[in-house]
Amino acid sequence: MSYPEHLYTGEDGERTAWHRPFDAEPDIVYPNGNTAHYLVTGGQSDGLVGMYQWNMGPEPTGPSPHFHRSFSESFYVLLGSVRIFNGTEWIDSQPGDYVYAPPGGIHGFRNESGESASILILFAPGAPREPYFEGLPSLGELTADEQADFMTNHDNHWIDVD
Repeated sequence: MSYPEHLYTGEDGERTAWHRPFDAEPDIVYPNGNTAHYLVTGGQSDGLVGMYQWNMGPEPTGPSPHFHRSFSESFYVLLGSVRIFNGTEWIDSQPGDYVYAPPGGIHGFRNESGESASILILFAPGAPREPYFEGLPSLGELTADEQADFMTNHDNHWIDVD
C-alpha cells in the first residue's frame, strides 16, 4: 500500500490547525438530554473526515443496525458501556474499545447500561452528517414516506437483524 496523492503541494506548510477546547458547548442538545459535539465536520475538513463526540444519558438510546454506502463509521468508547452491533452481534464495549464499520458494514450502537456513556464517532470520508443529526428530533413529525426519503438522503439504510 502506498500513500495517497498529496493533498497539499506547498513547500513550507500552513498554519491552519485549530483547537476546540474540551469545555466547548455542545453543538446540539437533544430533547432527551443527549448531546453532540461537532469536533470536525466534513465541511471543515474538505470532505476528508468528520468527527463527533456523542454523549448519552442513562436512558436507553441509539440507532438500530444500519449501513452506509458512501462512508465508513468508527466508534471509540470514551466513557461507560456502549453496546455496538458489529454486523454479527451486539457487543458490550468499554472505554478504550474501538469498532470500525467500512462502507456497507452493518453496525449500530446503544447505551443500555443505565449510566451515562460517551463515544467518538469518525466518518471517512467526511459526509455532511450535521443535517442528519439536526433532523432526528423532527422525524416523528414526518410521514413514513418523508422519513424514508430523509434516511435515503442521508445514506442511512436500516436493516432487521435477529
